[in-house]
Amino acid sequence: MSAERPSLPPVRLHTEAELARDALAAPLLARAARLARWAGPATRVGAGGELAESQLPAAAEHLGLAGDEDGAAYASEAWRLAVDTGLVDVQDPQDDDGLGDGDEDGGTVTAGENLALLTGGSPEDVLGIWLDGLDAVHADATAPAFDDFADLVNEDGSVDFDALDWDPEAEAEFLDGVLGNLYLLTVSEAGPQEGPVPLPALAASVVVPEDMDEPTDDVLEEVSEAMMRLDEQFRVLEPIGIVEYRPVDETLLTGDEEPGSEQDDEDVTRYGMVRLTPLGLYGVRERMLEAGIDAPAVGDLADKGADVLLDGIAYYPEDAARSEVVLWLGHRGADQAASAAADLLSAARGADRGAPLRRLHCQQALASVGPEAEPAVRAVLDDPELGGLARVWLAERGAADVPAPPESMIFWLAVDTIAAQLDADGEIDELQELVEGLSGQHTGFFDEAWRVDHPATAEVLEAMGRLHRDRKTAKDARKAAFKARSRQKA
Repeated sequence: MSAERPSLPPVRLHTEAELARDALAAPLLARAARLARWAGPATRVGAGGELAESQLPAAAEHLGLAGDEDGAAYASEAWRLAVDTGLVDVQDPQDDDGLGDGDEDGGTVTAGENLALLTGGSPEDVLGIWLDGLDAVHADATAPAFDDFADLVNEDGSVDFDALDWDPEAEAEFLDGVLGNLYLLTVSEAGPQEGPVPLPALAASVVVPEDMDEPTDDVLEEVSEAMMRLDEQFRVLEPIGIVEYRPVDETLLTGDEEPGSEQDDEDVTRYGMVRLTPLGLYGVRERMLEAGIDAPAVGDLADKGADVLLDGIAYYPEDAARSEVVLWLGHRGADQAASAAADLLSAARGADRGAPLRRLHCQQALASVGPEAEPAVRAVLDDPELGGLARVWLAERGAADVPAPPESMIFWLAVDTIAAQLDADGEIDELQELVEGLSGQHTGFFDEAWRVDHPATAEVLEAMGRLHRDRKTAKDARKAAFKARSRQKA
C-alpha cells in the first residue's frame, strides 16, 4: 500500500527532560508554583477561587514584585494558573456543611496533587501540567476584553455573550490557525527556521487569500486588525513559554514618536516579531494531535516495524529520514543489526505504487546499518526486485565477488529508481539529470525499456519523454511509453 503524505513535515523535538526543564522555567508556571507553595489554610480567596484582593500585595511581594506597578496583576494571573493546573485546591466552606459564613473570601486553600509532581514527578508529568496551563492561557488569550463584567450578566445569572460580539470558537480557531502557520514556518521542509517571523507576515498568512496577488485596501485593513489582535494574544501567551515575542512598538499605535527621532519606518521589527520556542513546538504539536491533525515527529517510528518505518519516512526530508532510521536502528540495538537489515529488505518488496520509494529508502537505510548488513544483502542478489539495489549497495562498499547483473535487472532497476524519484517529487533539475544519465548509459535504452516488467514502466517512460531535454530522445521515450501501454493492455 502506498504511503500517505503527512500533513506537515516532521518536527525535531527536544527530549522530554529538556522540555520539562523549559516548562518549569516558564515565568508564569514558575510563579504559579511559588504561590502554590506559599499558600495555606489562611489564604483567602473569592467565590470563584481567585485570590482575594487583600492577599494580592503579599502574593506580589512573595514573587519579588512588590515594587512593580503590575505586581498585583501578575500575582493574580499566576494564582489563576495555579488553580487551573491543580497546583492548589480551593474548597468553598459550603461544600463541607452546606452553610456559608457570609464571607466571600472564605474559601479554604490546600496544596493540589500536581504541586508535588512538579518536583517529584517524571518529565511527562511536568509536561502534562504545563499543557493544562497552556490550555488555560490559550483560553485567556482568546477571551474578550470588557470594562465591566456585571453589565453582561442577565437577571437569571446567565452571561450575554452576544453583547460582546464574541464567538469563542471562531476566536480559538483564529489563534490556532496562526499558531499552526507559525509551526509550519518553523518546521518547513527546507529545514528549521530559527529566526523570528514578522507579525505582519504572520497576520497576512491567515487573512490574505492564497490566490490574491495584490491585497486590496480592505484586506490590508483586515491584516492590520489581525496584527493588533495577535499583539495582545502573544503578550498573554509569552509568559507560559510557548513563544518569544517582541511586541509592536507602542509609538506606532499612539503616534507619540518624538519629532526628529531616528526610528526607521522600514524596520519590520517595530511591527512585532515572534518565534515558537522548542517548548512551543511541542505544545502546538500536542494541540494539533488532539485536533486530529497528522503532525509527525522524528522518533515516532523508532519502535515500529520495518514496513511502518519505510512507509513513514517515504516523504520525509532527507535529513529527517536519516535521523529516523538511526533512531530506529538504535532502538533495536547493535546486536540486531543483521536482522534489522533483513527486515528492511523484506519490507521493501512489493508491486504497489509506494514500493519504489520504499526500496530507495531501504537502500539508504542499509547505509546506516554498516557491514553487518552484508549477509542479508547478499541473500537477495537473485531477487528480481531487490537484486539491483543489493548490487549497488555492495559496490558502494567496495565488496568483492559481486556478480554482474543480468540486463533485465539493469533496466528494471532504472525504471524503479526513476519511479521512486517521481513519487518523491524531487527537484526538476535533479530528475532531468537522473533521466538523462540513466538513458545515456545504455545504447538503445528505449528499445528495451518498454519491455521491462515493472508496474510503473509506462508512467516512467512518459515522464522521461517530458523531462529529457534532447528532443529526439524525448520522442523516443514517448514512443516507448506508447508501446509499454499497449503491452499492458494486451
